[in-house]
Amino acid sequence: MFVLKPDSADLRFPPVELASPEGLLAVGGDLRAERLLEAYRHGIFPWFNPGQPILWWSPDPRAVLLPPKLRISRSLGKTLRQKKFVITLDQAFRDVISSCAQPRSARIGHGTWITLEMIEAYCVLHERGMAHSVESWSDGELVGGLYGVALGSAFFGESMFTRATDASKVAFVYLVRQLEQWGFSLIDCQLPSGHLFSLGAEEIRRRDFMDHLERALRQPDRPGHWRFEMNPAILTNNRSLPEP
Repeated sequence: MFVLKPDSADLRFPPVELASPEGLLAVGGDLRAERLLEAYRHGIFPWFNPGQPILWWSPDPRAVLLPPKLRISRSLGKTLRQKKFVITLDQAFRDVISSCAQPRSARIGHGTWITLEMIEAYCVLHERGMAHSVESWSDGELVGGLYGVALGSAFFGESMFTRATDASKVAFVYLVRQLEQWGFSLIDCQLPSGHLFSLGAEEIRRRDFMDHLERALRQPDRPGHWRFEMNPAILTNNRSLPEP
């Protein structure tokens, strides 16, 4: 197992091909912005439970969504047309990541992998214009959203939450359509999820993911706090399902 030293000037990771069958590549290190960005540039992300050392992963296969393959179900399309939610970009990053960190179940002891250390680390990335949030609002209340990191033409999705039906899905659709308009070619979903598969995500081999990532990183970054710059008419433009 490759061990990273915290506070070391050496930010290099081992080749992703050395990951375990489960995708575990390295342990230790720290969550400073420079190390996190180095990890994402090499197809690696942190994922660990409270009390564990930092664990770094590069699974095979990898879950991704290619923007043109976004799938909008009839019911989700209806929700989009009804405009139940107001969707914003980079307006409440800390609130979004803190909401994603809340337990997903009322069961005692059912916690989350998003620790306070993780929250602070990604807030630093947000302040530097490299991490972004999408917010879904209803009557002025934050009811859903997601956050992730952007490098080149790749967006690395980290987590999402919802407190109202379809709130996070609508936020995700808005994000994908905007990224597509900006020329983004890859959305990294990291691990398989039925929720994301319903929106068009798929699993691909790690080496294919790395090829996609290499091409995406050739494009310039889009740093700063984002705002929507798209025609709302493209939101329900669904290439895989007919209009009702």
